[in-house]
Amino acid sequence: MKRFLLIGLIPLVFSFSCSTPGSKPSFINTVTGSISVDSMGITLIHEHMLVDFIGADSVSPERYDQDEVIAKVLPYLLEVKQFGVKTIFDCTPSYLAKDVVLLKKLSELSGIKLVTNSGFYGAVDNKYLPAFAFAESVEELANRWIEEFENGIGETGIKPGFIKISVNEEIPLLEIDAKLVKAAGLTHQKTGLQIASHTGTWATASQEVAILQEMKISPSAFIWVHAQAEQDFQNYLTAANLGVWISLDGIGWSVDEYIDRLLFAKENKFLDQVLISHDAGWYDPEKSAGGDFVPFTNIFQKLMPALKERGFTASDWKMLLEQNPKSAFGK
Repeated sequence: MKRFLLIGLIPLVFSFSCSTPGSKPSFINTVTGSISVDSMGITLIHEHMLVDFIGADSVSPERYDQDEVIAKVLPYLLEVKQFGVKTIFDCTPSYLAKDVVLLKKLSELSGIKLVTNSGFYGAVDNKYLPAFAFAESVEELANRWIEEFENGIGETGIKPGFIKISVNEEIPLLEIDAKLVKAAGLTHQKTGLQIASHTGTWATASQEVAILQEMKISPSAFIWVHAQAEQDFQNYLTAANLGVWISLDGIGWSVDEYIDRLLFAKENKFLDQVLISHDAGWYDPEKSAGGDFVPFTNIFQKLMPALKERGFTASDWKMLLEQNPKSAFGK
């Protein structure tokens, strides 16, 4: 009954209703084609449909059946669609079972626009990096990602809508991680694609931002993924003042720690630099029947009611779920 009432409120809550190199585009690539960023609507910027943790040397589409994945995932997309969600960014990178054909099928069946990515995932001691990533230069890696933007991923013709990398939490950054950041920077300069980096604390994210600044790239091109790991809230102010996008994106797994962070952002007037999502899902080929799937609904069912009691308004939610994704990934 509570869910029914909340769904009924969603229309009221949200009733307000080609780029040059290095610039933010007025369109974004989805797995079914490019769309105007103005048409993104309510957007979840960090979710997963399918993830395989077996490692870059063993990952393969033969480890799962697409039809089984679709049967598992589609009901959750249709569920979150009831809350008005129009666009979801799938953050599964290459060599962790990114399957853009699967995403296209899910998009067509659900009616939700799905956005995929380019880039490589360096965290977890480089388990998900292909061997050639260590041998190739920054420029060679960037050229791979630029090629995907210009001509499509593999033979699919499906183009990425953002760059997804990740780095290990190290001071200083590992050489391979610094290489990934630089390659992402070159790709951004050529394509305008936003850089979303799985990071964690500001001690690591600030090093990535510094590398991009050395390349004359604005910090506003950088999304600090998993910023909920940061314990010193003053570092959020530092990042926001630089123009960094602060992504609080594990809401599918818990809610409480996000309340204080979002209140801090609102009180300190940088809510317009914050992105939110669940980091939820996903079908895991290693587990029986794909394992337990975490829904994409905690924002609507749990976080919204909790923050309404603390003064959050419909305008705040419109900013977080519509305006900020549009500003971060487009114009």
